Amino acid sequence: MSSPRNDAGFLTQQQREQLRVAVQNAETLSLASPRSPTGGTTSALLQQYELQQQERRAAAAAARAGGGGGGGGGAAPVRHPRRSHSGKAVKLKKDGAGGKGTWGRLIDADTATFLDQNDPNYDSDEEPYELIEVPATTPLEDYKKSLVTIIEEYFSTGDAKQTASDLKEVGYDDFHRYFVKKLVSMAMDRHDKEKEMVSVLLSCLYGDVVSSTQIKLGFVMLLQAVDDLSVDIPDAVDVLALFIARSVVDDILPPAFLNKAKGSLTESSKGMQVLQIAAKSYLSAPHHAELLERRWGGSVYVTVDEVKRRITDLVKEYIRNGDTAEACRCIRELAVPFFHHEVVKRAVTLGMESPAAEALIIKLLKEASEEGLISSSQMVKGFSRITESLDDLSLDIPSAKSQFQTLVSKAVSEGWLDSSYVSSGANGNVQDDDHEKLRRYKRDAVSMIHEYFLSDDTPELIRTLKELGVPEYNPIFIKKLVTIAMDRKNREKEMASVLLSSLSMELFSTEDIVKGFIMLLESAEDTALDILDASDELGLFLARAVIDDVLAPLNLDEIGSELPPKCSGAETLNMARSLASARHAGERLLRCWGGGTGEAVEDAKDKIAKLLEEYESGGDVGEACNCIREMGMPFFNHEVVKKALVMAMEKKRERPLVLLHECFGEGIITINQMTKGFSRVRDGLDDLALDIPDAREKFLSYVEYAKKNGWLALSFGGAAST
Repeated sequence: MSSPRNDAGFLTQQQREQLRVAVQNAETLSLASPRSPTGGTTSALLQQYELQQQERRAAAAAARAGGGGGGGGGAAPVRHPRRSHSGKAVKLKKDGAGGKGTWGRLIDADTATFLDQNDPNYDSDEEPYELIEVPATTPLEDYKKSLVTIIEEYFSTGDAKQTASDLKEVGYDDFHRYFVKKLVSMAMDRHDKEKEMVSVLLSCLYGDVVSSTQIKLGFVMLLQAVDDLSVDIPDAVDVLALFIARSVVDDILPPAFLNKAKGSLTESSKGMQVLQIAAKSYLSAPHHAELLERRWGGSVYVTVDEVKRRITDLVKEYIRNGDTAEACRCIRELAVPFFHHEVVKRAVTLGMESPAAEALIIKLLKEASEEGLISSSQMVKGFSRITESLDDLSLDIPSAKSQFQTLVSKAVSEGWLDSSYVSSGANGNVQDDDHEKLRRYKRDAVSMIHEYFLSDDTPELIRTLKELGVPEYNPIFIKKLVTIAMDRKNREKEMASVLLSSLSMELFSTEDIVKGFIMLLESAEDTALDILDASDELGLFLARAVIDDVLAPLNLDEIGSELPPKCSGAETLNMARSLASARHAGERLLRCWGGGTGEAVEDAKDKIAKLLEEYESGGDVGEACNCIREMGMPFFNHEVVKKALVMAMEKKRERPLVLLHECFGEGIITINQMTKGFSRVRDGLDDLALDIPDAREKFLSYVEYAKKNGWLALSFGGAAST
């Protein structure tokens, strides 16, 4: 039975005609709407249909050529290509394993593996490595990233030395201006404590770690950025003005900085306002140095008096409640392990005053020693200090010595006091006559110094020292004087410097003073146990001694040769050299403790000028001498000499010389101050000659007059120094 289809395909002629009409209609629809999904699908079907027709015609032609007709037995079977379910043609794999969309061979395994993080056997180490591109950083970016950590650490600990060490480790000295900017800008938005800490830190870093140039550049950057800082810190202008003024007072910035910085600012900028406020409101005010130093509360460190008060309070509280654990906790919270000898001293003293509390005191010290809270050296130091004051304690507690000996024996037997304390003879039973004489002198010296601080009577103290008749102990007196003054207020420190100046001219030799300061520097570490800022204070005393002509700069080298190179005393000596050689060191050191009466040097100069003018206009010489004495600044009398000589040249009168002669005769102006005043005039003769043509001749005549009357050394040269 014949098939209704022809040999060339599967469709009859009628079916083909119907398909052709359908195709034409579909193409018309596709052209009318190119984005129609029907049109797109129809085109794909037509393409597939045409491809099938071409393949079938080719297969039929090959069959006819091979055997004629569609049913020849020798013809090879037609192999039709495999297709996926999507209708696309795919290439077969070798060995019949199939392609995409096929099952493949029986033993085939998919080589592409995927890790499932939810799989119990998931191992993150099996994940493929992924390289991430990280942008390269510049040295400046690395430097800036480390600053915040360093500054925050300093605000937490207050350790300036550690901060300096950290900054040195970072390196990049040329980038330190960014540190200055970051440090000040962070403090501007904090409390007064942090502001004071920043000023202290800048002073510590100046020169050694951060150069003056970098500090200047840092403040210039702050001035340029103050407009932006004001957005977050409303009082940024005033606070930055305070920082700049304080830096000028601390000699971190030169006064000329205020004018030079204006060149990098516009007239309308807030940075210009900062400079104007710093110059007019802060640096021009009377006593501005003292005001600026105390504006943020002064020192950031707890004073020795405050620590002593806290120790006394906690020991008294312990005696009342007997809670040893609480007392140990309070001692630990003080965070002054180097000052625990004061705890020992106060506890033992209060125990001797109240025998009922002796058992509690022994329990506290024993437990503190066993816990390692109070070290063996601090315990010995505390007992040694009590030994030195036993004579004074005996005045208030008659049985003090016997009680103390009993306590020492018990402490050694129980093991919380080192037995070396007894074997070293620290119990005070010294039988040697020389030692006993020295102890008596120390006791007398302390009494004299306390009396001097109360009376301010320098001549009386000098008379008492002469009556003692032990000049070999003069260095010890200097050591006692400075040590006691360091633990007192600025008034006593200023009085001690004035007394040193008077003693150097009337009683003590330079050798005595040098030996005294050597003893102070050798015991600097021990002194620091009692006085936290002893190193800085001693450096100021040394520098002030140089300014007052008590010591010559060469004497500092002599003192340094007697000290070990890396001891704390050597560091103090280096600080004193820096202070004495700094710009404006004279004026700054003369007022470092308030200038005796707390007045600035400028005020003293004005008083001297008015005093001399009043005397020149007909005043009494005796009254003028009294006024000079009442100023209370004998270390500054060289200014009287200088102004009197200049006035004599200008007025062409001998009256000012009569005043100098009278002052010398009454001991108001010493030969040392007289020599210093003449030297200052001699050094300024070139400038004086511009206004007084015969200034040089007059000065030489004054020198001869002074030498003749004995108030100027014969060795003094009248020629100007070169």
